[in-house]
Amino acid sequence: MPGKDARPAVTCVSLALLLSSVLQGVRPSAAGILDATWTAPTTNTDGSPLTDLASYLVYYGSPTSPCPGSSSVSVIAPTSSPGPNQTASVRLTGLTTGTVYSVAVVAVDALGNQSACSSVASAVARSDFGVSPSGTVNFGSVPIGSFADQVFTVSNTGGGTVSGAASTSAPFSIMSGSPFTLGGVGANQTVTVRFTPMTTATASATVSFTANGGSSSAIATGSGTALADTTPPTVALTAPLTGTTVSGTVTVSASATDNVGVAGVQFKLDGTNLGAEVTAPPYAVTWNTTTTAAGAHTLTAAARDAAGNIGTSAGVAVTVANGSTTAAPPGSPTTSNSNCPPGQAKKGRC
Repeated sequence: MPGKDARPAVTCVSLALLLSSVLQGVRPSAAGILDATWTAPTTNTDGSPLTDLASYLVYYGSPTSPCPGSSSVSVIAPTSSPGPNQTASVRLTGLTTGTVYSVAVVAVDALGNQSACSSVASAVARSDFGVSPSGTVNFGSVPIGSFADQVFTVSNTGGGTVSGAASTSAPFSIMSGSPFTLGGVGANQTVTVRFTPMTTATASATVSFTANGGSSSAIATGSGTALADTTPPTVALTAPLTGTTVSGTVTVSASATDNVGVAGVQFKLDGTNLGAEVTAPPYAVTWNTTTTAAGAHTLTAAARDAAGNIGTSAGVAVTVANGSTTAAPPGSPTTSNSNCPPGQAKKGRC
């Protein structure tokens, strides 16, 4: 071609762009890429073999026809005498992800002569890494005090080395997998995100992945639920004391506590309810011991919480000793009874 005014013709140029659909959740950023591949010219415009191919100018733009245009990159030709079906390629970087770009190629010989523009090809600029899952990721309902994990996979989709990190905000956190370095197409790494609810409200946060100047994000959401109450109340009888001898009317009382709250205390005599359940402190009932047979008996208290958990106190052994109201037969010996009211023994009533 030296010494000729004829410009090399781009014959049989087939310009191909690496197409990729835009991932949901990817925010537009100036880190998109496109891979353009074309077939090298083999002849000059006069039909003579091309022997002094020097370079290519790759024009690109959005959305109008790019050739000729202000945005272009120069690519050194791998050989000055391309053979049939020989291809060349370039990666266009710094594009806006998710934007359609048009690309065309011009061949340049050693004297600077340029061919006509090739046909135009169009494609959407993609990120050089992808994240899955994308969009909104639901962590579900998680009990307060517990947590739930979701795993995201970051993949190298553009080749080369992709280095970056993941970030989010409370009540979500990055547990593992960040920062990451992915070498070569197909390389991937898992990133574990944890949801630790502090309230029962629904929470959401952005999980951001940034690498090589680009970014991708997903929305994490989840809700907290109240912990199930499985702890029974603690209850203890405070009166009467164990071993006490009782008569007449006495007060039976108890103390009760619970991690959430005591709903009521039911006193029991020998396992049978003694009065109605007491639903507010002080927890106490009045016991008319004259309706109970004399002798040994056991008092207990059962405390209940709103979840239905029941705690039972230790038993308190007492002795009922009320004087008899039945007159003794005439001539029967009189039995001393310290509980007998004055004068009643002489009447044979004790």
